[in-house]
Amino acid sequence: MTVKVVLLDDEELVRKGIRMVLHAEPDIEVVAEGDDGSVAVDLVAEHRPDVVLTDIQMPRVGGLEVARRLAALPDPPAVAALTTFDVDEYVYAALQHGAAGFLLKDTSPRELADAVRVLARGEAMLSPRITTKLLAAFATGAVAPQARSRMAELTAREREVAVAVAQGHSNSQIATDLFVSQSTVKVHLSRIMTKLDAANRTQVALITHDAGLT
Repeated sequence: MTVKVVLLDDEELVRKGIRMVLHAEPDIEVVAEGDDGSVAVDLVAEHRPDVVLTDIQMPRVGGLEVARRLAALPDPPAVAALTTFDVDEYVYAALQHGAAGFLLKDTSPRELADAVRVLARGEAMLSPRITTKLLAAFATGAVAPQARSRMAELTAREREVAVAVAQGHSNSQIATDLFVSQSTVKVHLSRIMTKLDAANRTQVALITHDAGLT
């Protein structure tokens, strides 16, 4: 199956570079581009992409609003924020608003293509190093009591899965570590996201971290 990507960035050179990298992959296709987030919903409705890569800062509608708008759609695509900084307050806000993760604009071609595939599968996109750095920089104790209260609704096994997600583990890694099938991991994740009112696994990671479990 071909992974369909919509690319949003106000810099033509950046779009061209990313497009060239992704078009070199036989299983990835950039189906549409835009220079502002104002076209995001229309492009998604027209092309039904699996993944949307969006710049954080654009002149009119930036990546934060793009993430919010697309998260509100039925069956939304995975959204990843593009940034020039490895830790950026806008990135953290984008994750809270439904983005599945973020990519640095200087990410290597191989890592970029692999990240797109991971996003399309609904797997964790942030590496453990980036996840830890991001959460440590922006998670605050002010939300910890609420996060702990929400985590208390999980079963012991669900908490194990949530912690593994927060550590950046993929479904296959979690399945191996817990001696269960990947389908069982997916069932646990679905229940976890429902109980935590989380839009995606990255929000599960944020809540788990805020609850002091990682």
